[in-house]
Amino acid sequence: MADLFEAAGLTPHAPAPLAERLRPRRLDEVAGQDHLLGPEGPIRRMVDAGRLSSMILWGPPGTGKTTIARLLAEAGGYQLQSLSAVFSGVADLKKAFETARARRAAGQSTLLFIDEIHRFNRAQQDGFLPFVEEGIVTLVGATTENPSFELNGALLSRCQVYVLKRLDDVALEALLLKAEVAEGRVLPLEPEARSALLALADGDGRYLLTLAETLFNIASGQPLTTRQLGEVLQKRSPAYDKSREEHYNLVSALHKSIRGSDPDAALYWLARMLAGGEDPLFIARRLVRAAAEDIGEADPMALVLANAAKDTYDFLGSPEGEIALAQLVVHLASAPKSNAVYTAFTAAQKAARETGSLAPPAHILNGPTRLMKDLGYGKGYAYDHDEDSGFSGQNYFPDGMARRTFYKPTGRGAEARIKERIEFWSAERDKRGKG
Repeated sequence: MADLFEAAGLTPHAPAPLAERLRPRRLDEVAGQDHLLGPEGPIRRMVDAGRLSSMILWGPPGTGKTTIARLLAEAGGYQLQSLSAVFSGVADLKKAFETARARRAAGQSTLLFIDEIHRFNRAQQDGFLPFVEEGIVTLVGATTENPSFELNGALLSRCQVYVLKRLDDVALEALLLKAEVAEGRVLPLEPEARSALLALADGDGRYLLTLAETLFNIASGQPLTTRQLGEVLQKRSPAYDKSREEHYNLVSALHKSIRGSDPDAALYWLARMLAGGEDPLFIARRLVRAAAEDIGEADPMALVLANAAKDTYDFLGSPEGEIALAQLVVHLASAPKSNAVYTAFTAAQKAARETGSLAPPAHILNGPTRLMKDLGYGKGYAYDHDEDSGFSGQNYFPDGMARRTFYKPTGRGAEARIKERIEFWSAERDKRGKG
C-alpha cells in the first residue's frame, strides 16, 4: 500500500488541509457565532441542560454548520450519523433510521446530521417526521437556503431554526492568527494585502483558511502587496444563485435603495447583481417597475427613461449597455418619489371588485340609435371643451356609487402641479354642486 502512495507522490500520513487541522474541538472555539454558542446563546443553553432539540442551522458557506453538529454530538454523548442530501436517497435515509432505532433500543441516542437538507424533496422531508417525533433521532439539518421557502412547514414546526452569521473581519482575523500559530510563521502579506485577503474570503472561514494555506505554500520571501496578492489568488465569484433567495434579496436591496433615495447604495447593489451574473434585462424590468411604482407622477419621465435604458441595453449589450442601467439607477434614486398612482390604482381595483356590476351613468353613454337616445343615453352630457375653464365637473362614477377619491398627489416634484389642478377641479365640482 505504501508503494501506491509513493507512486502517486503521497505518503500514507500526508498532512490534512489547514482548514481541517484548525477545525474547532469545542463549541467555544467556533468563530463568529457567539449569539448561538456564547454563554447566553440558545444552543449553548441546550448543551448545558444536557438536552438537545432538533434544529436547522441556516447560514452561508464556511460558517461552521457541520462543525457545530459534530461538536453537539460529542458534547451530548450522541452517536453522530451524517448524510448529505446531495448524495443520499431514500435507501440511505431508511438505513439511517433503522440504525438509529437499533441504537435507541441499546440505550444510545443518535444525532442525525443532514447537510444541504433543502435538497431533499417534500416527500423525503416528510419521511423525517415520525422519527423526529418519536425521538429516534435528534435531527440537525444544515442549509444555505431560506428554510421558510425550502423546507416543509411540518418539518419546520418540529425544529428550531438558528441563523448562523457571515463571519465578520474580527472573526476572520482570529482565524488567520490561529493559522499562523499552527504554521509557526506569519502570512507573507503587507497590512493592506492582509485586509484584502479578508475581503476575498467574503465571510467564509473555510475559504479564508484555504487561501491562507496557498499563501503559506508559496513561501514568498517578501511580503506580498495587494496587487501581488491578486495575481497569486484568483477571486471566486460572489455567492449568488439566480434561482434562489440571494437573487431576490439583492434585487430587493436595489429596489429599496432607489425608493430610499440613496443612489450610492443602489449603484452598489446593481454592481453586486451584475458581478454575480444576473441577467441585466431582469434588472431592467425591475427598474421599470420601480419607475412606475415609486417615482410615478413625481417625475413622469422616469418611466420613459427606464424603457429607454432597457432599449439601450438591448442595443449595446454588455458591458457597454450596463452603463445605461447605472445611469437609470442614479436617476431613479435621485428623483422625487411618489407612490400615489400605485396606491390609487390598488384602491381602484378594490372598489372595482366590490362594485363590478354597476353601469356607467347614462349621460356619458353613447347613443347612436334612436332606442338608446330614448333610454336617455347621452342626455345631459356636458362637453368639457365648451366650458370656459375646460372643466364641466360632471359625475363620471356609476349612479349607484358615491364618489371616491383614489389618487392623492403628494405635491413632490412634477406632482405638485398635478395636485394644484386636482384641487382646483375638486373646488369647481363642489361649487357647481356636482360632487
